[in-house]
Amino acid sequence: MGRVSQAQARENRRRVVETASRLFREQGVHVSVADLMKAAGLTHGGFYKQFDSKEALVDEATAHAFEELARTYGLDRGRGAREPGERDPGERDPGEREAGRRAPAAQRELIEAYLSVRHRDNAAEGCPVAGLATDMARTDEGREAHRVYAEGVRDFADVLATEEEDGLVRLCTMLGALVLARATRDDPLSEDILTAARTALTDGG
Repeated sequence: MGRVSQAQARENRRRVVETASRLFREQGVHVSVADLMKAAGLTHGGFYKQFDSKEALVDEATAHAFEELARTYGLDRGRGAREPGERDPGERDPGEREAGRRAPAAQRELIEAYLSVRHRDNAAEGCPVAGLATDMARTDEGREAHRVYAEGVRDFADVLATEEEDGLVRLCTMLGALVLARATRDDPLSEDILTAARTALTDGG
């Protein structure tokens, strides 16, 4: 078989990252390389031609998942990695945080979509804050995936903030409701949880 062209190699890498991003959100990062490559429609042996390690793929897949989140909910993901000595994103001043806020109608639309049955049932395409939380708790703080995750949480919270309510509190309510709704999916309680959280966050829906 002839050598893969550079264009094909880039396409293969994109497929692996996108597939990993979905599988990691749905099943966790413990998914084997063999299963991941099979899902991407590629051979197991091709993995290490594309990535130095599975950890490197986790970093890229996490970044990809948060890029998807940004496109879905309009988050500010333009800052990228910090240079040495650059201010930590968590140190953004109130003016920067306020600039990220959504209008009330847009916030309502976001909350209703997030706390929907469709999102509950589609973890693979869903929020990485929820889908990757357990794995990030076990990830070394020095890893790029951990940095991207923490920054993504901050960005999402900024979008949810209002003049009266802290965005982190609202995000925790949404995240907790989504996790509980997924855990009780086969019980009527699941939709009750989603409805209760939507109502609490949208002043009666």
